[in-house]
Formats: sequence, C-alpha cells, structure tokens
Amino acid sequence: MKEAKYLFTPEDEMDFIPIIPLNENEGDNNTDIVIPSELPLLPLRNTVLFPGVVLPITVGRDKSIKAVNDAYKADKLVGVIAQKDSNVEDPVVKDLEDIGTVAKIIKMIKMPDGGTTVIIQGKRRFKVMKITSEDPYFKAQVELLEEDEAPKNEDFSAYVANIKELAGQIIQLSPNIPSEASIILRNIENPSFLIHFISSNLNTELTEKQKLLELNNIETRADLLMKLLQRELQFAELKNKVTTKTKTELDKQQREYFLQQQMKSIKEELGGDNNEREIKEMQKKAETKKWPESAKEMFKKGIEKLERMHPSTPDYSVVYNHLDLMLDLPWHEITEDQYDLKKAKKVLDHDHYGMDKVKERLLEYLAVLKLKGDMKSPILCFVGPPGIGKTSLGRSIATAIQRKYGRVSLGGLHDESEIRGHRKTYIGAMPGRVVQLLRKLKSSNPVIILDEIDKVGNDFRGDPSSALLEVLDPEQNHSFYDNYLELEYDLSKVLFIATANDLNNIQPALRDRLEIIHLSGYAVEEKVQIAKRHLVPKQKDAHGLKKVDFKIGDNILQKIIQDYTRESGVRELDRYLASIMRYEAKEYAMKDAVKPTLTEKDVEKILGKPKYNNEIYKVANIPGVSIGLAWTYVGGDILFMETSLSDGKGELKLTGNLGNVMKESATTALTWLQSNGKKSGIDNIMFEKKNIHVHVPEGAVPKDGPSAGITIMTSIASALTGKRVKPYLAMTGEITLRGQVLPVGGIKEKVLAARRSGLKEIVLCWQNERDIKEIEPAFIKGLTFHYVKTMQQVLDIALNA
Repeated sequence: MKEAKYLFTPEDEMDFIPIIPLNENEGDNNTDIVIPSELPLLPLRNTVLFPGVVLPITVGRDKSIKAVNDAYKADKLVGVIAQKDSNVEDPVVKDLEDIGTVAKIIKMIKMPDGGTTVIIQGKRRFKVMKITSEDPYFKAQVELLEEDEAPKNEDFSAYVANIKELAGQIIQLSPNIPSEASIILRNIENPSFLIHFISSNLNTELTEKQKLLELNNIETRADLLMKLLQRELQFAELKNKVTTKTKTELDKQQREYFLQQQMKSIKEELGGDNNEREIKEMQKKAETKKWPESAKEMFKKGIEKLERMHPSTPDYSVVYNHLDLMLDLPWHEITEDQYDLKKAKKVLDHDHYGMDKVKERLLEYLAVLKLKGDMKSPILCFVGPPGIGKTSLGRSIATAIQRKYGRVSLGGLHDESEIRGHRKTYIGAMPGRVVQLLRKLKSSNPVIILDEIDKVGNDFRGDPSSALLEVLDPEQNHSFYDNYLELEYDLSKVLFIATANDLNNIQPALRDRLEIIHLSGYAVEEKVQIAKRHLVPKQKDAHGLKKVDFKIGDNILQKIIQDYTRESGVRELDRYLASIMRYEAKEYAMKDAVKPTLTEKDVEKILGKPKYNNEIYKVANIPGVSIGLAWTYVGGDILFMETSLSDGKGELKLTGNLGNVMKESATTALTWLQSNGKKSGIDNIMFEKKNIHVHVPEGAVPKDGPSAGITIMTSIASALTGKRVKPYLAMTGEITLRGQVLPVGGIKEKVLAARRSGLKEIVLCWQNERDIKEIEPAFIKGLTFHYVKTMQQVLDIALNA
C-alpha cells in the first residue's frame, strides 16, 4: 500500500492524500452529472486517478493552472490523464496515455508560493478520441467508457474478501501507514469502489496502475489487483524480516558488551584481568632493560597508549606486538668474544681443509679485535663456486670466537620490506629479517651469514640491494632504521659475512661496501682429504654405519672424484658417497657383514660406468682442434675449439652460442693471421679461397669472456697449416692485433680443471705467472707451464711438436 504524503511541491502533481468521500457510492452514481464531449486535459506525472477516489493535486505548470482555472469557472469538470514518462517536464500529445478519468474539481486553494492546490474526485473513465487543442492547454474529444457492474456471485465475493485481507496484512506490516486505514477498508461495502480505492493507493509502477484503469471487466481488474497485492505483501514481509534481523543483531551486540563489562568487573574482583597483568609484566621487564633513551621514551608512550585502549580494538594488538618486539630485542646485550687465536685456528683447521688465505684473514681480524678491544666489523664476502663451504665457514668463525650464529637467505628476495621491515599499521606487518634474527639470537654481536647476496631480485616492490647498503655499510649501520621498529638500531657490532657465486651480479654500490675474499675450487688432493676427514664420517653416521668397520682408500676416492664428478666443490662427491653408503647399509642389513675395503669393481657396480673420460681431452686427433680453459661461476672447465675449412671466398663463420667478446677475438685472430701467417707457413691464398668455420661444441650453453683468444687463433692456424695441435696441451689468454698475449683471470680454477682432465701442459700469458706461484705446488705437480708474450710464441709451442 502506498504511504500517505503530506507535503506538496509546486512543480509536482503526483503528491496526494487519499480521501474517502462521505458517500462511497458517489463514485459510481454519476447520472446526475452531464459530461461534455470535449474536455480540458490535466496531465499527471506519477499517479493515476480512479473513479470515486478523491485526490488533492498541487498544480505547478502554466498549462495545467490555466486548464484548472477555466474548468473551475465553467462546469468544474476536467479530464485527468497520466503521462507515459514521469520525467518529461513539458509533455506533448505522444507523451499522454489514451485512457483517463473525468474528475470534478471540489475545491481550489491558492498557495502562498504561487502554486495552486485542487481537490478532485474521479467520476467516469474515458478514452481520448482526438486532441482538439494544445494551446493554451490540452483539449480533447472524449468517449465515456461504461463500467461493468460487480457480479453478485460467491466467487467474486471471495475475491473482494481476499483483497481486503491482503490489504489489511500490508497495512499491519507497514509501520508508516496509519492504523486508521484498516478501519476505512473495513467500512467500504461497494466492491467496485474498494477495488478503485486500493488500486489508487497501491505502491506499484505507474504502468501497472494504468493497466488496472484500462481494464473494462471488473473481475479481470480484481484478479490483477490481487496478484499485485500478493507481490507487495511478500515485499513487506521481507522488509519486516530484514528489519527484525538487524534489530536482533544490534541487541546481541549490546548484550555481549554488557556481559563483557560484567566479566571485566568480576575479573577485577578476582585480582585483575589478563591484559592488565600482561601490561604490568611488560613494565616490570622494561625496568631491567638496558636500552637507549629514544627506545625508553617510545616504550613509555606505547604502554600509556595501551592502558587507554580496550583489548577488543584492532589497534591493541598492533601496539602490543610492537612493544613486545622492543622488549625482546637485545639492545646492549652482547656475548663475550674469545680471543684465543691458537684455539680459533684449531677450530678453523678442524672444520675446513685448505683455505689458508681465508683463515689467515679471519685470524688477522681476531688479532686486531683482541688488541684494540673494539672495532667496526668489516663486511666480509666469500666469493666462489657452489659447494666449497662458504656458508659452513661462517658457522666455524662463530664457533671459533664463541659468538651466536644466524643465517639470512637472500636468494630470490625481491621485496625491500624484507630488509627494512613493513609499516606496523599494515595487516601482517613484520620487522625486517635482520631485526627478526637479532630478536631470535638475543645478542647484538652475532655472526650473521647473508647467503646468496648475488641472487637478490629487483622489481616494482623495491630494490633490496639498495636497502642492504644501510645494513652493510660500516659507516651507516650503527643507526640502521627499521620501518616496523620505527627506531634506529645499532648493527655495527654484528659480524656480517656475505656469500656469492658471481661477483658481477652484485650491485656495484653494494660491492663497494664488501671486503671480497675469493675462494677457488678444490684440487683433487684437497677433495680426497675433505672426503676422508668430513664427508665419509658424516655419511657413515647418517646411514647407520658408524660402528661398521669398512674403509674407502685414497685411490678409490680419487677414482670417484675424477670419473664421476666435474665440480669445483664437493656436493656431487657427497651425493655419490651417500649412494655408496646406502648400498653398504643394504648389504649389512641383509648379510650382517660388508667387505672391509671398497674396490674399483665395487664402485662401478654401485655407481655405474664412469661418467667422464679424460682421454677425449688428452689428444687432438685432427688439425683445427685446440683446447682452451674457461672460468664459470661453478669453477674451471675445459673448452674445445674446432675449425674447419671449405671452398669459398674467405668468409668467417662462428657457431656455438658465442658472445660478443669471443666473436671479436675470432675476428682479431683471423686478421692477425692474415698479416703474419707466412711465419707459420700459411699461404695467403688460403684466406681468399677458403671459408673458415669456427665452432665451439655444446652450442646450447652460452659462452663468452676474454680468455679464448689464443685458443681460437691456434685452432684457425692449425686448420690452415694442416698441423695438429700438440697433445696434452691447453691454453688461456687474450690477444691483440699487435700480436700481444694479454693476462686473464680465474687461473687457479682453470689450472685445476686442466689437471682434473689429465692435461700436462698449459700456455699462459707471462703476467699470469704470479697467479701460478700462489697455488699449492702439490696441486700442480706434473703440469708444465709455458709463459708467452706474443701470439707467435703460442703457435711455435702448439704447432711445432
């Protein structure tokens, strides 16, 4: 049912108050009224007038005011018709419905604001036959529509009773409809007027009301009205249900609040609630804490804020967690270093075989620390291939000086907040990883390993490498600022040790803060010792063979290293030893005994046929093949260089996924040979009639770097002269157009790779002789080195065997 409206606006003709006439039959008994065939029309925007119903209408449009004034002066009759679109301000003929209601103007009232209010009563339905005038207002020829009489059968009486009941239920469910409306409904006896009255007050679309007006058959009209009332009743019931549910939820919240207040009072009687006890415990703990004045002041403010907050508020846990972090951090709590250098050296030697330069550097640091008592900790960075013990070396340092040890893995880190921390107002906010680790270690001077610092990511979330600058700069890290902590924290006492595989992947500004210590790969002899001292005992213990007596000899370990592994570190060796231990564990479990000594046949039975064969590296069988030495981030390696000639016009073709540096080296080598080839027996006509194809096998692997110049030159010269390269010979060095050989890096890794492969002679630049002298003599036993200054010397050694 439509709610009654008591406010009128000058420009709105749809607002009305339903009024019941004193004589309800007056709407149907209109024989005493003479209705002319031409009527002035009064368009209404948002309502439909039904016969017998009285409506007050506020008239605001000029045309409508003139039409009402003229009608009131004449016979007081006007044709009320609905607009098709209520949004149209100035309707034309096409905007008007065809069927309306003749209305009698009962009273006309002039309003203070200039508008006019008229009270009209519907009399008869009509149909517009023709619009006779549009100015100064609409006039139309109309035809009156006959009204069907209400049938007096039981079915129609049931319809009427049902309509009354539905309307009454809607009034009860709608608190804004006056209760007097129910009394009015009960007092209406005329079925036709009842249908018109309810239709007029129905809260539905204008088109549906217009459809009710247009129906001639009163039974059909009653049937449609009943359907519309049922729909409105369902909507009223749903609205009432939602209102009741909302009220119930509010009552529930008030009830919970009341119970919480009661519970708080009960807890206070029993000795205080948990939150207050926790706050008191935090205050007590803070009294014994040694921290800076800034931290002390912030903690005091945080506690005062926490005391004012209710535990159920979202900010309570944020403030509590922040204060808890401040209490857990070791602001001035440090462990006492042990400066027994002999003991420290013993620990380092026990845990790691070799690495003499690294151990010496660490002992120097400890010696200065012992003499001075305090110093800014340097940021050491161990750079070397995987599996050589960079991370475990950091643990040994912590053990040697008896500091606490922690590790932060930086591999794949791409969010700056992982270093600096998140703002504590964010959901799931946490301090940075360094602060988290210090909280866990309970010490301000631990040894912290920053693992894989060369694999830090960089994307739209920030640049962690730049965030690490503040952590690792000795001039800044005494005042490191964590976003979550919102305070400066002193990291200067922490001994940071970074590890990396490739120095080139570290941001230059960050690399400048690091003290680089290069760790090269292990020689075969070192790997044998490492396996005997560390790997074999560890794997025996891990596989339950600690008490089982069987040995793996040095020669067997050497065979496993040379025939099954090609690495700088010892990880792959560790895996193969684990395979052997699993086999021995199975044998012992099944037979209750194992062989006392492992043989070569046993190794091949367990591990299969050897994966690597050194014979392919020892001899270059045909002209045009030379062997180079390469450095990779996993250590040294052997590189073939192959050259083939074909008839053509002297074109140079390069394949094997080569980088720009190697391509330039090939072009430089060819140009030098064209200028100086006669000394080595190369006919210049060869350069004009032969195409030269230089290829490096394993084309799927990218290859680049300034160390293959003399290898490419030797390969091309060998192909052009038809001379084979000297067997057992490898080389590394860069070249110039002037014929000079330039020094290269990674010498130790390259030399160890050559020895692993069974090569016997190596050609190097004379300036690399200093690198050879730094290698343990035992590791290069059996190798002959040729130090050269010119490219011609390389050819003399390689091609004149």
